[in-house]
This record gives sequence, structure tokens and C-alpha cells, in this order.
Amino acid sequence: MWFVKHDAMIPFSILDLSPIAQDATAADALHRSLDLAQHAETWGYNRYWLAEHHNMTGIASAATAVVIGYVAGGTKTIRVGSGGVTLPNHSPLVIAEQFGTLASLYPNRIDLGLGRAPGTDPATARALRRDPVASSDHFPEDVLELQTYLEPPHPGQKIQAVPGTGLRIPIWLLGSSLFGAQLAAMLGLPFAFASHFAPADLTQALEVYRRTFKPSRQLEQPYAMIGVNVFAADTDKEAHRQFTSVQQAFINLRRGTPGPVPAPINDITAYASKSEITQIKQALTYSAVGSAETVQHKLTSIIKETKPDELMIAGHFHDHGARIHSFELAAQVLKRCQ
Repeated sequence: MWFVKHDAMIPFSILDLSPIAQDATAADALHRSLDLAQHAETWGYNRYWLAEHHNMTGIASAATAVVIGYVAGGTKTIRVGSGGVTLPNHSPLVIAEQFGTLASLYPNRIDLGLGRAPGTDPATARALRRDPVASSDHFPEDVLELQTYLEPPHPGQKIQAVPGTGLRIPIWLLGSSLFGAQLAAMLGLPFAFASHFAPADLTQALEVYRRTFKPSRQLEQPYAMIGVNVFAADTDKEAHRQFTSVQQAFINLRRGTPGPVPAPINDITAYASKSEITQIKQALTYSAVGSAETVQHKLTSIIKETKPDELMIAGHFHDHGARIHSFELAAQVLKRCQ
């Protein structure tokens, strides 16, 4: 089996969007992603996932499979994967070939997380030569087709993924609604909920997934991972200052003015209106921001509330040094608070 229930410490992992900071380049962001992954490997993180987004000037991981190869090639033991690939943007055969290549180069280290959202705006989705509406409607069929390409070939099978056929790369379904939870349960796949930016349906989605789960070849029992933002620093004040970078980024996106990750500021209320702050507080509900002690208290509460099988930690920082320090503190805290 690919996944085992853990009775002791909950595994913890990293979701990275390869943030492009103001006054930095995409190359800087990609080099910093590898640097973080190399540190994460020594700190005990289980997985390092990269997310597909397009036409986002603050995110460098658009060519997700390429970046996964870069990170996997620069690390030794940590699992590396997608969190996720937006399957409606691609043909299932191409994804099977890409991840089959990765799994051939880095055996037993590659995860394939799949999402239904396009990871971009409608105009960019069309530029990707995909119909975002029709492709999303076919997501369940595309997942099944992709699974077929990763299974051993059956007699008479005319189309094979080479590399990919027979590799049975672990597939995850990602989601922020009940749809993903229901599909993951029906297919017997592990499920990752995007609670780090879309928390509204988390409780219900976990309940539906666990209650309706059907065992599969890949997984005997439900396995749920949730996303949590962690901004840890030596003091609460400094952590909240660093947190303003992702707050500004969310506000800018909702204003229709996305861009590179902004530098932190001392007071978010000087940047955003009351209604904007209310919106981002809701979106970033599952965030642990503060000193190690503060973060430990918050994460302990989240774990008690949601009972995840694994935690996926996100931290969309402007300051790379602060990001490295935060993930190191988070690893120390997670080993204590379970």
C-alpha cells in the first residue's frame, strides 16, 4: 500500500508556489524553492509539492513537472510532487508521460496531485488551448483515463504512456469543495483539501470523504491532508509583519491587480479596507501566525479539530530568509504538538 495510517506523529509536508518576490526574478524563485526543499529534507518534512498556476507574475511554478524534476534532482529522500497539476489544462496522456518520466528518474519519490480548477483566468485557459468549462466537466473521466495509463497495459491496448505504463504513481485528488471529496472517496484515492485559502467547506468535505470512502488498489482506508498557512518567527510581531505579504497578495488578486509577492509592511489596516481585511481573514482562517509557542497552540487546535492524516504547510513569503526560518520553526513545533 502507498499510504499507511500513522498512530504516532502526523506527517507534515510543504506546498510551494515558488513565490517571485518584488525585485526578484523567476530564476531567483526557483533556486529558492530548491534551497527550501533541501532544508526541508533535513528537518523531517514528508513531501514537497509544487502548484501549477499560469499568467501569475508572482508564481514561478507554471511548468510544474519541470520544477518537480529540478527539486527532485537536488534532493535525495523527500517525496516531490504536484499540489497540484490542473488536469483540465492537459491531456491525461501527456501528464502520464511527464510523471512517468519523473518516476523513472526518481523512483518511489514522485506524487501526482490532481486539481480540477484551471489555476488561471478564462482567457489564459483558452491560451493553453483548453476549454475550461468542458475540460472541468470531464475531470472524473480524465482521472480514470490517467489511471489507466499508469497501470500495466492490458492485451490489445493501443495507446501507452512511455514512460509511465505500469508505474502506478500515487495519485491524489485536490479540492476545495464537496465535489473533490466525493470523487476521491468514490475512487479510493487520498484527498488533500485546500483549506489554506478556501476553508469554508473543510469540515463537511472531510466528513463526506471519510464516510463514503471506498477502498481501492491504492488505498484501503481514507487518507486526508489539509492545508495550513504557517508564518513563524522569533516573535508574534515579526510573524504578523511577514504575514502581511500573503495578505497583500490576496488583496491584490481580488482587486484584479496580481503581481510579485509584496514586501511585508507593519500595518495591514493601512493597506486594505475593513471589508477586504474581513474577506482575507475568512480565506486565511487556517493560518498559524506567531512565535513558536503561538504557532504550536494554533496547530494543536487545528489538528484536534480536523484530525488530519497529514498536514500540508504553506508559506508564501516575500523574504526567503524569513521563509526558511519559519519552516524550520514549524518542523520543530510539529514534532512537539502531536
